[in-house]
Amino acid sequence: MGEHSEHTEKKKESRVGRKILTILSILIILGVGVWFFFKFYFVFGSGVKAGELNFFVYKGYVFKTYEGRLIQAGYNSKNSNATIQSNEFNFSVKKQSVADQLERCAGKWVELHYTEYLGALPWRGMSNFVVDSVYSIESVTQSFDGPLQIVPE
Repeated sequence: MGEHSEHTEKKKESRVGRKILTILSILIILGVGVWFFFKFYFVFGSGVKAGELNFFVYKGYVFKTYEGRLIQAGYNSKNSNATIQSNEFNFSVKKQSVADQLERCAGKWVELHYTEYLGALPWRGMSNFVVDSVYSIESVTQSFDGPLQIVPE
């Protein structure tokens, strides 16, 4: 009778150990899933950027994505001289319709709406910023004796 109760006790301990291991495994999987969602799919912010489209390319080894750079003019407030500097905005594009618009806009002044994520995914692009629409496209002209002028198309 003593051997039977020891065997039953070991089975109960084994079941309790399995339950604890199962619960821990489920909690770890849920934790990784929640982290993955917030890192790669949670929209951290969105907004509009405007500037001159420097380049727009389709590239990648395995996942081909559209990548672009917008140059924004501004003043360098860190210097006491307040020199003019350019701010670069690197972005990715998922939508083919947006990519078709931007492919013909290098050197033009564009206004882009973007969504910001906390992390980049290879199939979404190399940047945390994903442009989802183009608000406006305008030509840029600059004379040698005057400032940059934006000409609506």
